[in-house]
Amino acid sequence: MAAGPMVKRILILGGTTESRQLAAALAARPGLAVALSLAGRTESPAEQGVPTRSGGFGGARGLARHLAEHEFDLLIDATHPYAARISANAAEAASLAGVPVLALHRPGWEKVAGDRWTLVDDVAGAAQALGTAPQRVFLSLGRQEIGAFAAAPQHHYLVRSVDPVEPPLAVPQAEYILARGPFREADEHALLREKGIDALVSKDSGGAATYGKIAAARALGIEVVMIRRPALPQVPSAAGVEELVAMVAHLSGPVAERGV
Repeated sequence: MAAGPMVKRILILGGTTESRQLAAALAARPGLAVALSLAGRTESPAEQGVPTRSGGFGGARGLARHLAEHEFDLLIDATHPYAARISANAAEAASLAGVPVLALHRPGWEKVAGDRWTLVDDVAGAAQALGTAPQRVFLSLGRQEIGAFAAAPQHHYLVRSVDPVEPPLAVPQAEYILARGPFREADEHALLREKGIDALVSKDSGGAATYGKIAAARALGIEVVMIRRPALPQVPSAAGVEELVAMVAHLSGPVAERGV
């Protein structure tokens, strides 16, 4: 078998399904040493399959130091589409450390016939968009972001999160569900009907894992208050795991096929 490329040390900033898939795909390639970093916001993250660290770096300069100290020669930003601060730090850190950076940008959802979307810029705008009349509202957001809805206490909230919401939302009426996706459309349809949901608040996360709630809301004629995506740094990017693996392969050089 022909020799593989010079070893590449790759740090992936993750926390998404795609980051886990990407780490596994790259770790399976000869000559690549892959590590994954999680922000630490989820108390019990899913098994990642590669060496993993949790927690922040102390901003862009801290991340740059980490890249240099551990001799990483490629940084991949595969964080959530709404992790704008982390993405900005990643781009700056790569520049400071003098290493290339790639990004995995999951495409957003496309509005189709029957969707009732109200687009807003942030969670505060979402709370305001719900209006003054009391509604039963499904909040499908990160637990760190629901505090803004205390400004609209007239609504009854259904909150779903991976970890418990602490402290609870400061409103008279709130119900909590602990669950980890993916979520099937049929199950989302049943949940929205059972809870009598009038409005759904969501980020434009993209992907299939959480699209079921959007399809179910469309089928039931439920309004979706959709938070727009933030602006992200302009770095070389791919829309999917396979495309990004190909980009890494181009940077790493040719790799011989594994024998059986």
